[in-house]
Amino acid sequence: MSSVAGKWGDLLPRTLSAVVLLGVGGLAIWQGGFLFHEFVVIICGGMIWELSRMMSGGDQKISLSMGALAAVVMFLTDFVPGQAILPMLLAVPLAGAGQLKKDRGIYVAYAAGLMLACYGLIVLRDVRGAYWVMWLVSVVVATDVAGYFAGRVFGGPKFWPKVSPKKTWSGTMAGWVAAACVGMVFGGTPLIILSVLTAFASQMGDAAESAIKRRTGIKDSSNLIPGHGGLLDRFDAMLGAALLVLVLGAVLGLPAT
Repeated sequence: MSSVAGKWGDLLPRTLSAVVLLGVGGLAIWQGGFLFHEFVVIICGGMIWELSRMMSGGDQKISLSMGALAAVVMFLTDFVPGQAILPMLLAVPLAGAGQLKKDRGIYVAYAAGLMLACYGLIVLRDVRGAYWVMWLVSVVVATDVAGYFAGRVFGGPKFWPKVSPKKTWSGTMAGWVAAACVGMVFGGTPLIILSVLTAFASQMGDAAESAIKRRTGIKDSSNLIPGHGGLLDRFDAMLGAALLVLVLGAVLGLPAT
């Protein structure tokens, strides 16, 4: 009984937190415009705060200043010329790395990906419409949920034990199947393939954050979200998926809705 409780003990707080996040996020996606932009601004600032906090050894001065800078920069992307946006986004990881004593390259790479992914979500909503953002969120959520339950029920060999010791092949493949089902609901065969690729990208986003946590010796990026840890713990998969969609959207194009 105790082993069963231990295996599923975090299910209730995870579920309740997920419902709240989906409700708030769903409303922001549906409304779009200013509300969605500011939702992304808050999430972005919070994630950079967590990342800086982890990699600076808990230095509040560095983490708070970097979180605030990231939020301000993301907010300003609505008001500056297009050619200024990329330098502004990349200035955040460079500013943070300059304050760290070690692992500066890791910080720059992850923080840059984070900033670009957050801005990519804004562009996706503004240019392509709510449909594509809802598809993206559905793929990431379905991948995560299917992976969570399949991994807990079936277990089996680990997917990448040195980076993410809890992830199993059963959970990973269940995530791909769930993503394919989402693609089937939202569109035809091309979207099924894109959904599976996006699911894999989301899993790599999760693995990247897990690697940073293991390197810094931290279990959760923060304790902001009951049952999930921090914003990075919840949105790390979304970052990987958003980056892939941002790149593919720029190369292949996605139809507006």
